[in-house]
Amino acid sequence: MNPKVKIWRDKNGVPHIEAMDKLDMFWGQGYVHALDRGMQMLLMRILGQGRACELLDSSDETLQIDKFFRKMNWTGGTNTFFQQLDEESKASLEAYCDGVNAGFAKRIPWELKLLGYRPEAWQGADSMLISRMIGYLTLVQSQAEVERFFLEMVQADVPEEKLQELFPGILTGIDFDLLKKIKLTDRIVPLDKLWNIAIPRMMASNNWVLSGAKTQSGKPVISNDPHLETNRLPNVWCELVMTANGRYLMGGTMPGFPGVLSGRTPDLAWAATYAFIDSVDSWVEKCKGGKYYRENGDQWHQFSVRKETIKRKKKPSVELAFYENEHGVLEGNPLPEGYLLTTRWAAADSGAKTLASILKIYEDKTVEEGMQTFGRIETGWSFLFADQKDNIGFQMSGLAPRRREGISGFVPLPGWKGENDWQGFYAVEEMPRSINPESGFLVTANNNFNELSSAKPINMPMGPYRYDRICSLLKTKNAATVNDMCEMHYDVYSLQAAYFMEILKPLLPDTPQGNLLRDWDLRYDLDSKGAFLFEEFYKNLYSEVFGDYGMGSEIVAYLQEETGMFNDFYENFDRILLTENSHWFAGHSREEIYRSAVDKALQVEPKAWGEVRKFTMTNMLFGGKLPAFLGFDRGPVAAIGSRATISQGQIYRSAGRLTTFLPSLRMASDLATDEIHSNLAGGPSDRRFSKWYFSDLENWQNGKYKVLSPEVDQEKLPFK
Repeated sequence: MNPKVKIWRDKNGVPHIEAMDKLDMFWGQGYVHALDRGMQMLLMRILGQGRACELLDSSDETLQIDKFFRKMNWTGGTNTFFQQLDEESKASLEAYCDGVNAGFAKRIPWELKLLGYRPEAWQGADSMLISRMIGYLTLVQSQAEVERFFLEMVQADVPEEKLQELFPGILTGIDFDLLKKIKLTDRIVPLDKLWNIAIPRMMASNNWVLSGAKTQSGKPVISNDPHLETNRLPNVWCELVMTANGRYLMGGTMPGFPGVLSGRTPDLAWAATYAFIDSVDSWVEKCKGGKYYRENGDQWHQFSVRKETIKRKKKPSVELAFYENEHGVLEGNPLPEGYLLTTRWAAADSGAKTLASILKIYEDKTVEEGMQTFGRIETGWSFLFADQKDNIGFQMSGLAPRRREGISGFVPLPGWKGENDWQGFYAVEEMPRSINPESGFLVTANNNFNELSSAKPINMPMGPYRYDRICSLLKTKNAATVNDMCEMHYDVYSLQAAYFMEILKPLLPDTPQGNLLRDWDLRYDLDSKGAFLFEEFYKNLYSEVFGDYGMGSEIVAYLQEETGMFNDFYENFDRILLTENSHWFAGHSREEIYRSAVDKALQVEPKAWGEVRKFTMTNMLFGGKLPAFLGFDRGPVAAIGSRATISQGQIYRSAGRLTTFLPSLRMASDLATDEIHSNLAGGPSDRRFSKWYFSDLENWQNGKYKVLSPEVDQEKLPFK
């Protein structure tokens, strides 16, 4: 233990770190992460390194996971990028790593000991690896998957007019004949259903901020509720309160690297959502004999070959070869003649600027400084800020590629044409941003912000329903408080349902079921039977339009039941379902289709929404494999909300198991105080036998909030 650092827990179990200076503060953060979230950190590192078969489990399923991470190569160049850090950031990151290693010297998670794993020392390169993983998994990956889904639709001969309607304005430059020649290896829909999501992990979030003119205190109030997978223990987030020389830094941290992703200091507060920018592109490569073609000079070039060895417990090792060029990693074998895809993520070599930015925010005091600092983060986020001078601001981060005029990046283009290459990246000031708008508030909810910049980095945003609902509520508030923000966190009114019900209501029969749906208040409360019936109608509507008349019922059933495709990119599908006429209607009228869908829905015995919204929170290592009486898993838990409500509630099967995307952490803060009000779907610790394993779950379920505060005059419990 560092004698210059004091660590204790408040009455809610949240760790507090008191240090003499910034370096000791980050040492303390590393120490706490290692002891409270050591298993989470080490598992993330093992997965990111593609070593799960070697260290945990050598099953064929785990081998596929290792292959995915080896393909992504997120360990590549991390040591080099660590050396690129400025001296101050490097010192802070080294202090954090020293703290992590001091924690592991004291205690290694017993679960990993049982597996025979003794962790190597934590290094700065490991934190960069974690940063890359967080920036891609569940975020960029969703964009890559929908682009792959589009390709499969092309190859399944979905008519061009239907594709143009489903993906309007982003298919410029498409060559349908060329796309049909591509040999696809990784598929969204399994071949036995004609169309396999590898690791679908989509997510969303809300944040909003009000200026002092609209709050009771006269100071800005800021709110955040990131939506991540919640049917797991521990929670992804680790809340901390840290102080150095009397200056505090507190909020939600991510075990594995230093700093605070959503939180505040005495001067500045910030909140994050995912930006849905398109930072991943694919190119069509003409291949033969291990080479790829370039029309400039009419030349064939040799791919770089990266060889990987996956060691497997009690099984032979597996040798892999990945072919790479300037467009990224090739999907397939370039020896036979044919067309394959290369795919590149703009932030694949990220790390140094991202970590430096997250470390620097501690020193910033104004919104403009915060926007510049977090604007340099290499992965795509929408950040909101507020400062003590009553400024509020919005800044989108991420490496957004410059493409040739008129090209969106959604459609794979010929890789042999130099004009299709990226032409650098947009500067911070060119990305969507805003400061002190006339409305007095700012909101982001994974929606489209292309109109705020020349970059126009978004192709496939989520629908505007949550954004519009938040804005409509904030417009009515002129003396808002933190309590008002906390109430909004639990809002389950659906604008999406309102638009559909406006069309559907006149078509409903005068029957008990029909009247139940007609009288529904459009809220997804746990006891709502109307919500259940509407979702039955909505599911039938999808199945009929996109299944029976489009892609096939088996394909749509798979996408509905086993992926998040319809849960995250619903705006594209809703646009068609809400229009009066569409190529997808196959000659049927909208009224006819709605009547058919609702007739089927009303044949189902209505249930309370909560009855079909139950899930179990399973331990991240054991995954529900242990008997319930041992207490590693918790549940059942019922989720309020739906895909388009402020309190987002997405529950579906993904990669063969149930997954949920709900508000994993809820936070609100008034800059007139030195407090954050929060609750967490879990608890501070990943130790099953700790009293803090799931200590905040009841608050999270019931809308109660604890208070994070740097105030030292409070009950101090030992940190063990």
